Amino acid sequence: MASTSGREAAEAKAWEFFRSIGSPKFHVAPMVDQSELAFRLLCRRHGATAAYTPMLHSRIFSENEAYREEHFTTCTADRPLFAQFCSNDPEHLLAAARFVEDKCDAVDINLGCPQRIARRGHYGAFLMEDWDLIARMVRMLADNLSIPVTCKIRVYTDLQKTLDYARMIEAAGASLVAVHGRTREQKQAEKVRANWDYIKAVKEALRIPVLANGNIRHLQDVHDCMAYTGVDGVMSAESLLDDPALFLDRRLQHEAAPPHLAGCKLMLEYLDLTDEFTTPGRMMCGHAFKMLGPWLSEHTDLRDTLANNPSTTSGLRDLTLELQHRIIASGRTTPSPKLSERARARMERDTAVEKSIAEQLRERRALEALQPAAPAREVQLTA
Repeated sequence: MASTSGREAAEAKAWEFFRSIGSPKFHVAPMVDQSELAFRLLCRRHGATAAYTPMLHSRIFSENEAYREEHFTTCTADRPLFAQFCSNDPEHLLAAARFVEDKCDAVDINLGCPQRIARRGHYGAFLMEDWDLIARMVRMLADNLSIPVTCKIRVYTDLQKTLDYARMIEAAGASLVAVHGRTREQKQAEKVRANWDYIKAVKEALRIPVLANGNIRHLQDVHDCMAYTGVDGVMSAESLLDDPALFLDRRLQHEAAPPHLAGCKLMLEYLDLTDEFTTPGRMMCGHAFKMLGPWLSEHTDLRDTLANNPSTTSGLRDLTLELQHRIIASGRTTPSPKLSERARARMERDTAVEKSIAEQLRERRALEALQPAAPAREVQLTA
């Protein structure tokens, strides 16, 4: 157990780190295939003050140069930056972190992913029964990196267990903890509200910076969450995909276009960034579906075109400009969806199936790329 003076020194170091990066309040959450460099820069332009990379698979990152080059890109404007890894092996985790140590401000361990791939790979939220392993991974980074280690966690149904868990991570050497206020089983954010009471309790229990994650749909939620929980910052994921300017105090203050054209404007601005920073087509298409989504429910021909994955910036720009032209020509400020509720539900189910198939294909490609070095049972989580 650390001495009182040792704990106080660690706490002081954690706060010194947080202040050194500007005590950022508005964080872009780590999102697989979605929090890539171009999108992070877009969010930073519109109010975000810190950002996380997509979740990176530590073993693959440490072994595969092509994976590193595609999934970890940054630039001087991309700070402060947290590089996030999933892992269940302290040695692999440290090896991966060494590659980014001089290119980011902190390395984050993902202890919150609740998805099927995390269950199979035994990482993310599926390490919540193995506190010893978690502590060893945190200590490995804290003792061997020149930058801080942070963790993103989920809560247990039991509050006391949640507090003990967070304290264990703090004691192991974490300099910041981000708390998603849902349990591992609560995967559907639209159906289950995050528990801000638990986040508040974690903030009161720890002596290092704490971030809140969950129920952040617009800027007022940010202010309400910080006031209620006392946290030092918040992060948003899905809501930022819909509205990358969510954190901006004066929404899109430099634009002449009215609010109903904001999605098109932001998408065009994002595409300008992809001209400068090469971005895989699947990521660009994913952002187009989110930013343009409400109007695509009316202009279903454009949605069908997008579903065929135009992989070039120019193709997506043409589609966005066409949609913008149609919105202006309609004279309306809200879309008129062509799909019935039943049809939209079917479309959402089909999209979920497609996403699952795509995930399995990514896993298969990862295995093929790493053979014979990687055991067949291991899988890749693309970022």
